[in-house]
Formats: sequence, structure tokens, C-alpha cells
Amino acid sequence: MATLLYGPQHDPIHIEDRALAHLKIVIATKLRRNETFTLSWKHPEAEPGGRSTIWIHPSIPLRFVFDEPEAPQINVRWVEELMHTANSSGGIMLVDEVLDIGEIERQH
Repeated sequence: MATLLYGPQHDPIHIEDRALAHLKIVIATKLRRNETFTLSWKHPEAEPGGRSTIWIHPSIPLRFVFDEPEAPQINVRWVEELMHTANSSGGIMLVDEVLDIGEIERQH
């Protein structure tokens, strides 16, 4: 389980490594453009139910911490879907990974 540390209090936000690797690409792209936005996610099963939203701004400290030493292979379709939500009025919503038919067939 990876951790996103946001803000000076560094309250840990636990997100699965693969998901955070994809989110990092979208967040870095938005921040490079000096865009502010929200990030929303459902709480992991090990935490109390519900969901959270934070406001992402370039001036607020942000750190990505991964448990896995190697970066995962990036699913471009998933990044595109996350970027699509990032460009909406609701901000980034951590959605489940998007797989195309060819990728599903290769896994079986």
C-alpha cells in the first residue's frame, strides 16, 4: 500500500501502489500546468467507510511514497480516464483501472 502525504501535517493517505503510480502522472501533469483541482477517493477496506476529497494546489507540499521499489507498467487508458475526471468540474476521482479487451485476453 503506497502513501500520499499532502500538506504540512503529512496525514497519510493510503492508496494501492499501482493506483498511486497512475495518479502521480495525472497530478504532476496538472500541477506542471499550474492547475488546481480536487482529488477524491473511497477509503480502503481497512479504514472506516466513506470517501475523502482534498484540494490540490502547487503551493502545498506533496509526497508520493511507494512500497514497491520498481514502478509498475503504466496503463495509458487508465491515465486517460483519470485525466478525463481531472478535467471535469468534480476533479480527479480515483476510478478502478480501465482495461481494454486485448489486455484482458493477455491476462487469461
